[in-house]
Amino acid sequence: AVARHATSKIATLDDLERVASLGFRGEALASIAAVSRFSLTSRQADDSHGWVITGEAGREAVEPAAHPPGATVEVRDLYYNTPARRKFLKSDAAEYGHCEEAFKRIALSRPDIAFVLQRDNRVPWRLARCQDHPERRAASLLGEEFMEAARRLDERSGSLRLWGFAAPPAYSRGSRDSQYFFVNGRFVRDKLIQHAVRQAYHDILHPQRHPAFVLFLELDPATVDINVHPTKIEVRFREANGIHHFLFNALNKALAASLSSSPAAPSAAQKPAAAYQETLPLARRRPPLEAAERVNLYQALFGQVARPPATAEPETPETPEIPLLGFAIGQLREIYLLAQNEKGLVVVDMHAAHERIVYEKLKQALDSQPLSAQPLLIPVSFPANAVEIATATENGAILEKLGFTVAMLSPTHLAVRAIPAILPDADVVTLTREVLREIQAYGASRALTERRNALLASMACHGSVRAGRRLSLAEANALLREMETVEHAGHCNHGRPTWFQITLAELDRLFLRGQ
Repeated sequence: AVARHATSKIATLDDLERVASLGFRGEALASIAAVSRFSLTSRQADDSHGWVITGEAGREAVEPAAHPPGATVEVRDLYYNTPARRKFLKSDAAEYGHCEEAFKRIALSRPDIAFVLQRDNRVPWRLARCQDHPERRAASLLGEEFMEAARRLDERSGSLRLWGFAAPPAYSRGSRDSQYFFVNGRFVRDKLIQHAVRQAYHDILHPQRHPAFVLFLELDPATVDINVHPTKIEVRFREANGIHHFLFNALNKALAASLSSSPAAPSAAQKPAAAYQETLPLARRRPPLEAAERVNLYQALFGQVARPPATAEPETPETPEIPLLGFAIGQLREIYLLAQNEKGLVVVDMHAAHERIVYEKLKQALDSQPLSAQPLLIPVSFPANAVEIATATENGAILEKLGFTVAMLSPTHLAVRAIPAILPDADVVTLTREVLREIQAYGASRALTERRNALLASMACHGSVRAGRRLSLAEANALLREMETVEHAGHCNHGRPTWFQITLAELDRLFLRGQ
């Protein structure tokens, strides 16, 4: 176990091709033993006692030892005999940070084992076993806030399984310090995996933010090579394209759930409403809406959009379900839409929400066929430079596929005769110029392949409801209903949240009610 160029883990070629264990290679353990006061104690379950290897600077001795079944590796005074190494060390706090990070990675991978981290006679971390509840281990190490926000996923395809917890964009971070990915229990930072994760978050996360996740990929050990990097932090998959496709689809499915199927809603406050309710005097707590209150709320709000026919109400009416985002009650500065639902107040960024809706519609429409065009009653002309005119005349087919009809009116002007039917309220000139700029900058083929989503996102931005526009209650409620059905509706194309829920309990706390 501590001999150079040896390992106690590999006995046959099959063992080498199907590595299922973690731990040290013999070379690594020998190197550590050479620069520390080292001991390795081990006992098999059927033996009456164990054995211990002790040594300093590579001089080992083997003796019987009392020990429970299992193994303990103890390293003291690391680098005590090689002081020249000290110049490569950073401050105590920095080095402890590296140790703590290694501790977190190991603890996350094995919730079935209890862990203790001790430093200078203090115990910063003491983690109990939680074999059947890995979410408890994740909550302990990444925080309850992470677990409250995270989407749980468990996807399988053949011998592949991806499970764990992925936080939505609202929980994004400025660094990658909350990203943990494990392959058969081994922590990795692999380029193929990182690319698949970035692609899954691409449409919903700001480019300068980073997602948070704890994910576990399980697969046949024979299909992954873990010996391609000295620190074993990178791996190589036999079917790399298949793994990338599986990871992207599994994550994208978890993140793309519509609001109506999403288990959690964004909240304007960090403290859960239920927790605050428990702090109120019993008489002050707000019970759920009774059936009669539901009916009254439904007729009072929804009636302004589509009032049901005036018929005699039966003695035991069915209780209408209040939609997740409720019903519109007004606007704030023509920027935010205010709605009321069972939990309290919903605040919606109109432009961000409509931008996401339009973007998803554009993607679906272009996937199935060229975008439907809406001819303009009066063509819109605008002055154009030579590059814009050349781009429009040379790429007529591409423009028509995107729903545009653009023609040269004169050597200095272009005329727009049709725009995508999905964008009836768009600024025609600004939208057309943006599409021409994208085609000119990246070429027609790239604009509809690798740049396709960026192009559609730009079109959605220019074709969405702009801040400052007054919506009728019918228009506002139509927007809310669309938000409840579209994928990724919780965030716009730039990763900004589209809505927040402010519960009655949170409002009570702001106004000190019940205190």
